[in-house]
Amino acid sequence: MHKRSETSTSWTFDVSYVNVAASSLYGYSLIVPLGFYFLLQYLGSNASLIQFWCLWGYSLFIYIPTSFFLMIPVEFLKWLIILVTGGVSAAFVALNLKNRHIQQTNDLSLVLLAAFVLQMGLAIFIKMWFFP
Repeated sequence: MHKRSETSTSWTFDVSYVNVAASSLYGYSLIVPLGFYFLLQYLGSNASLIQFWCLWGYSLFIYIPTSFFLMIPVEFLKWLIILVTGGVSAAFVALNLKNRHIQQTNDLSLVLLAAFVLQMGLAIFIKMWFFP
């Protein structure tokens, strides 16, 4: 880390990170719930697409305070923080899917596993891309 008063280091801003962040998070929060909605409709659930979008949107809230903690310059702590955040977000989605939608259909543990893996994948993507 460099102090702001140091004149030997120049600060640069790469606006492409904003584009990647917006595209990936908005794309994820729109496309993944849409996929789960169609999948569960096909399997016999009467879920609402709005409920899925709200569910995934609420699950991403935890990344806002986490982004501040990821500025800690200790790599082990960064990985621990992002894995805990991904786990909490994934558990939120999986438990809500199980309680509200999976009970209406057959035992679909693969759907829950897919939701969990996608949420953890997003957490790892955020860590690798934005907080290397």
